[in-house]
Amino acid sequence: MGSGYSKMKKQRKLLENQFANLQDEMQNSEFVGSAGNGLVKVVLNGNKQMKSIKIDPSCVDQKDVDGLEDLIVAAFKDASYKIEESTSNANLGMF
Repeated sequence: MGSGYSKMKKQRKLLENQFANLQDEMQNSEFVGSAGNGLVKVVLNGNKQMKSIKIDPSCVDQKDVDGLEDLIVAAFKDASYKIEESTSNANLGMF
C-alpha cells in the first residue's frame, strides 16, 4: 500500500480541509433577499438562518397584512435561492 495509499490519504485530508473552509465561509456569509422592489429585505447566513429583516414603513398597511406577509416570504425565498446558487457555484469550483 506504499506511496499510492499515502497520496490518497493526503488528498482526502486536503479535500476535508477545503470542505471545512467552505462550510465556515458559508456560515459567515450573508445573503440578502428582497421583494417588492426593496420594500422588504431579509438577510440570511449560509445555513439559511435569518439574521435580520428590514421592512420599509411605507408598505405597512393594516388593511393588507397578507400582502406584507407575502413580501416577507418572497424575500426569504430570494435569499435562499442566492445561497443555493452560491453553494452550487462553490461546489463546481472544487472539482
